[in-house]
Amino acid sequence: MAVLLSWLLVAATAVQASGLVPRTSPSDPLASCHGYKASNIKTTGSSLTADLSLGGAPCNVYGDDLKSLTLEVVYETDDRIHVKIQDPADSVYQVPASVLPRPSPSSGIKSKDANIQFKYVASPFSFSITRAKTGEVLFDTSAASIVFETQYLRLRTSLPANPNLYGLGEHSDPFRLNTTNYIRTLWSQDAYAIPNGANLYGNHPVYFEHRTTGTHGVFFLNSNGMDIKINNTNGKDQYLEYNTLGGILDFYFMAGPTPLAVSQQYAEVVGLPVMMPYWGFGFHNCRYGYQDAFAVADAVYNYSKAGIPLETMWTDIDYMDLRKVFSLDPDRFPLKMMQELNHYLHSHNQKQILMVDPAVAYQPYPPYQRGAQDGIFLRRDNGSNWLGVVWPGVTVFLDWFHTGTQNYWNNEFSIFFSPKNGVDIDGLWIDMNEPSNFPCNFPCDNPYASAVGFPPEPPALRTPPRPLPGFPCDFQPPGTKCSGSKKRHDIEAPVALPMLQVTERQAPGKELGLPGRDLLYPKYAIHNAAAYTYADNAAGGGISNHTVNTDVIHQNGLAMYDTHNLFGTMMSTASRYAMMNRRSAERPIIITRSTFAGAGTKVGHWLGDNVSNWPHYQWSIRTMMAFASIYQVPMVGSDVCGYADNTTEQLCARWATLGAFSPFYRDHNGYPPNIPQEFYQWPSVTAAAKKVIDIRYRLLDYIYTALYQQTVDGTPLINPMFYLYPTDANTFGLELQYFYGPSLLVSPVTEENATSVGVYFPKDIFYDWFTHAAVQGKGSTIQISNLDITDIPLHYRGGVIVPQRVKSAMTTTELRKQDFEIIIPLGSDGKASGQLYLDDGLSLVQKGTTLVKFAFDGKTFSMKGNYGFNAGAKVARIVFLGFKSTPSGCSVDGQKGSGNHDSKTGDYTVTVGKSLSKDFTVVVNH
Repeated sequence: MAVLLSWLLVAATAVQASGLVPRTSPSDPLASCHGYKASNIKTTGSSLTADLSLGGAPCNVYGDDLKSLTLEVVYETDDRIHVKIQDPADSVYQVPASVLPRPSPSSGIKSKDANIQFKYVASPFSFSITRAKTGEVLFDTSAASIVFETQYLRLRTSLPANPNLYGLGEHSDPFRLNTTNYIRTLWSQDAYAIPNGANLYGNHPVYFEHRTTGTHGVFFLNSNGMDIKINNTNGKDQYLEYNTLGGILDFYFMAGPTPLAVSQQYAEVVGLPVMMPYWGFGFHNCRYGYQDAFAVADAVYNYSKAGIPLETMWTDIDYMDLRKVFSLDPDRFPLKMMQELNHYLHSHNQKQILMVDPAVAYQPYPPYQRGAQDGIFLRRDNGSNWLGVVWPGVTVFLDWFHTGTQNYWNNEFSIFFSPKNGVDIDGLWIDMNEPSNFPCNFPCDNPYASAVGFPPEPPALRTPPRPLPGFPCDFQPPGTKCSGSKKRHDIEAPVALPMLQVTERQAPGKELGLPGRDLLYPKYAIHNAAAYTYADNAAGGGISNHTVNTDVIHQNGLAMYDTHNLFGTMMSTASRYAMMNRRSAERPIIITRSTFAGAGTKVGHWLGDNVSNWPHYQWSIRTMMAFASIYQVPMVGSDVCGYADNTTEQLCARWATLGAFSPFYRDHNGYPPNIPQEFYQWPSVTAAAKKVIDIRYRLLDYIYTALYQQTVDGTPLINPMFYLYPTDANTFGLELQYFYGPSLLVSPVTEENATSVGVYFPKDIFYDWFTHAAVQGKGSTIQISNLDITDIPLHYRGGVIVPQRVKSAMTTTELRKQDFEIIIPLGSDGKASGQLYLDDGLSLVQKGTTLVKFAFDGKTFSMKGNYGFNAGAKVARIVFLGFKSTPSGCSVDGQKGSGNHDSKTGDYTVTVGKSLSKDFTVVVNH
């Protein structure tokens, strides 16, 4: 006997006997679409299924209406409902589980106990998601009839007036989304200068809606090109509408009810982020346009000379032989010099990262020849390679769905990045993976004509222009006294290695996409900014402009029309496996440009080719917040000081201070004639960088702990203001200040020539990082003045204990040897808590880890935990902030302690000297 669900009873009373009535404006071409009727409804204690049949004559506006559909609703947890509408034959394309694995439903879930409820109306079919306790409607599709055509889907939900919406990336628009005449287009493109109002590199079809009554999330699992329209009618009838070029209606609804809870629930759906190596939080430097290996080494030397900690030196595509992937310029970046640079960095506890692009030059050189032999490049219908144009000129593109591609990728990495015969990189940078085909306009039938000027002319050859102390002979001018081998090295294939075997990536015949579709010219035109005009995205083939044509078919039968938005994430996954194949014991750090939902399980992301100006400096905050706190890609940051155009001393100094409080911190700029912008180029920027890197490094274990927590349960390491103060309406739109980890409030100066900034302090207690002075927030803005270009306001949030190193270092290797101090900023109730996670910082599988919990109840501080990793450091002292009266004394583990009260700051410092190997307590008498 079927179990009667609460929502079934509600639905039964709502079924209409009359025919379906169109619910759109008469001017809407979809006004004649009648939607569907539900029948054959079956329920269990945690699920519902139904058949959906077309409710009238097909409208066939942008394709042919599917006459029959199936509905499946599953209560997967008490806080998550999965709603899936698809074709009965299972032929319509769906995002492959090999790309985005689906979460498994929890056992024992009963819909009647869930925190959100699925309700429906059978005819015309619509559904809603409501809060169980209050009945509040979170999602309601009755706003317009559902349209499900061969090349177009439409689903609309009504929203409350003036909703607080966040997400739907990747974009550079305001963090809280516009809600009038606003379109978010999801279609990966090579988006130079990351313009507002445009589709950018990646695709994350998830939004969080925040209300004073709670927060919920909606994830639309669909990789097809789409427009998400957000609009209202004169402030009324607010809605959000999905318009997609294909796929199915596949939704995950997350109950919250807090922003942090929604973040955690979304991570359960798309996967928890991957843990990064400790050194990845160091400072990185790069530029596009280093003339030769000497120029790269010169930058390394100059950072050292300036006393600015440099953890990792990156090299852009300059190192390649005429921009060919897996090659070295034999004159400017010869293997011997690249290996010597690599050895120099490693001997100084520094790291090296190179860029790899997905397009392979269509030329007779080994990486192309091996790939051609394996047949792993994308092909045209006639079996020939599909040719495009990228930096090396005419190129081919990898088919990431091909069963031989992973082995090919592993092999190329093993050869080119061989420790013995190649460049032994420590991390990886992948780019152009939208995929970009930027010089070749659709239909790209004559790539050779489009390839004129590619590759660009290499820079002039030169001998080393000046001595570089400490570097080998190859980096010194002729006649310099030095020692070193002149032996020339060549990259050669190693002995055959065991390759990672992969299985078929898609079951044949299922979910490959409906036959007979026009894969180049869909009738619905998404607002893809890469097309000449928006209308060209339909009849003009604009969705293929400057990328691989959408009618290209993968080895497994899937079409690029459906998989385009997955290209970057699939390259990310293959690259992670290839990096682990060469260093099997280490966590790889891979930074990618193009992402899809779930990318954070494999990689980090830099925010693309921004511009050296103040608006982009400001946008770097909101774009970072979106990836770290919504999309679950926590290792994220922008090109500090800006990539395109010339930065200025003031802008670079300000950006150096701001970038230090993003998870990924890298100075990177564009090709000459852009001026160089390494931090040592200006005294003021040098001072700013040294000041903030000192703070960043002292806090590195604190943010590393925050990343660890995000990898465990999805709690973001970067928090928008409203995440931590969800009932304070003043925080809902703030995007120029944020929390770095759970405690540190970052409030940068954001205007040119400004020496002050208004900082919003919620009703809570805060403490100045530098002076420890208490700031009692009153839910208002306080002006902080006299801030020169090396200054950035930072505040501890009361109640959150912060473990930090006593002092900084030039490398993270040295940093890990420093002792800790525990900062205890008292909360408004006089209490505080926090945690610290420690491991070896590198291993994929840890032999032992340490996780300690800190707590202070107003009198007694305790450190309790599991101590599996020997940190080689101790807790030197504990610093209490905010005692209103002078403590009369203290004890450490029951023994009289040494405490010092600073009457100027109010700090009370207790000398501890305890190892991070066992629990201890400190009692403060006051």
